[in-house]
Amino acid sequence: MKRYLAARPALSWALYDWANSAFATTVLAGFFPAFFRQYWSLGADPTEATFRLGIANGAAGFLMALLAPVLGAIADRGGHRKRFLVAWSLLGIACTAGLYFVGQGQWAAAVVLFTLGTLGFNGGVVFYDALLLDVAQPAEYDRVSALGYALGYLGGGLLFAVNVLMVVKPAWFGLASAAAAVQVSFLTVAVWWLVFMLPLMFFVPEQGGERGIPALTAVRAGLSELRGTLRHVLSYRGMLAFLVAYWLYIDGVNTIIKMAIDYGMALGLDSKSLLAALLLTQFVAFPAALLFGRLGERYGARESVLAGLVVYTGLTVWAYFVSTIAEFFVMAVVVGLVQGGVQSLSRSFFGRLVPEGKSAEFFGIYNMVGKFGTVLGPLLVGVVAVTTGSSRGSILSLALLFLVGGVLLYRVKDPSVQRAGSTP
Repeated sequence: MKRYLAARPALSWALYDWANSAFATTVLAGFFPAFFRQYWSLGADPTEATFRLGIANGAAGFLMALLAPVLGAIADRGGHRKRFLVAWSLLGIACTAGLYFVGQGQWAAAVVLFTLGTLGFNGGVVFYDALLLDVAQPAEYDRVSALGYALGYLGGGLLFAVNVLMVVKPAWFGLASAAAAVQVSFLTVAVWWLVFMLPLMFFVPEQGGERGIPALTAVRAGLSELRGTLRHVLSYRGMLAFLVAYWLYIDGVNTIIKMAIDYGMALGLDSKSLLAALLLTQFVAFPAALLFGRLGERYGARESVLAGLVVYTGLTVWAYFVSTIAEFFVMAVVVGLVQGGVQSLSRSFFGRLVPEGKSAEFFGIYNMVGKFGTVLGPLLVGVVAVTTGSSRGSILSLALLFLVGGVLLYRVKDPSVQRAGSTP
C-alpha cells in the first residue's frame, strides 16, 4: 500500500472520491429526502411530496444516462477529461451550496438545485472513472480503484458523522435548530467537495486526446465517434456481456443501498438506530474496499466480484428473516464488507476491456449502464411487495438480480488472464 500512497497522481485521483462522496452520503442518502418532505414540502400531501422527489431523482438519472456516453466521447477526442470533471463538479458544488439558501416551502427551487447538483455529481464521475487509466498501469487498476472507493467511504462517512451530530446537537455548533443544521450541512458538503478536488486538479496528469483542438471540434468529432463506440460494444461479446451482467447486479447493489433504511422502517425498527447502521456501513466499507483490491490482484477482479455477489445473494435470503435491530446491524456490517469491493473491482475489470485511447468514451457507456441500474431493482421490489403484501418477500426478490448477473459475469473472460497466458 505504501507504494500507492507514495504515487502522488494515484492518491490525488483517489482523493476526489473522498471529496464527492460527501454529496452521496449527506445529500443523496442522508438529509435531502427527509428534509425535502418535512421542510421544503411542508403542508403538502405526502404522496405529492413523494412524486416531486421522484421527479427530481428520475430526471437527473435519465438525463445523465443519456449524456454520459456523449460526454465521454467528446472528452476522449479533445483530451479534456480533467476540464470536464472540474466543470461538472463545480456545477454540483454550486447547486449543493445553493440549497442552503432555499427557504421553507420552496420545493420547486429545491428540486431544480437537487437535480442540477445530482447531474454535476454524476457528470464528474464519468471523467473521474476514465482518469483511472491515466494514474495506474493495468496491473494496478484493482488496488488503485479500490483505494478510491475506500477513501470515498471514509471521507463521506466522516463528514456525514459530523453532519448528523450537528443535527442531533445543533447548540454545540451555535445553530438555532436541527433544520438550520441541515441547511449548514449542505454548505459543508460544497466546501469539502471543492477543497479535496484540488489535488486532482494539480497533480493528476492526463494522457491521450488531441491536445489543443477547439472544444467545438471536439464536440463534433466526439459525437461522430459515439456511433462507432456503440457498434464496438455491440460487436464485442465480452464487453456487451459484462455490461448486461453489470446492469443486473449493480441494480441489486444500488437497490439495497437505497432501500435498506426503508426496509428497516417497514419492519418497525427504530429510525435513529437505522441511521447509525448506515454510518457503520460506511466505515466498515473503508478497509473492506482496500482488502478487495488486494483480493482482485491475487485472485482476479472477476472472481472477487463473483464472491461478493454470492455474499449479496445470501444477504437477501438472510434479510427475509431479520427481526431485531441487532440483526440489522450485523447485516449492515456484511453489506459494508462487500459493497465497495463489488463496485471498485467492477470498474477496474471494465477498465481492462476498454480499447486504448477510448477511456472516457467507454466509461461513459459504463456509467450510462450504471445510471439505468437504478430502475429494475426498485421496480421488482415494489411489484413483489404489492403482489405478495410482504416487505420481506420483496427484498428476497433481489437475489434474482445477483444470480443472473453473476452467471453472465462468469461467462466473461478476464483480459488480464488471457494476456498472461495468451496465445496469439
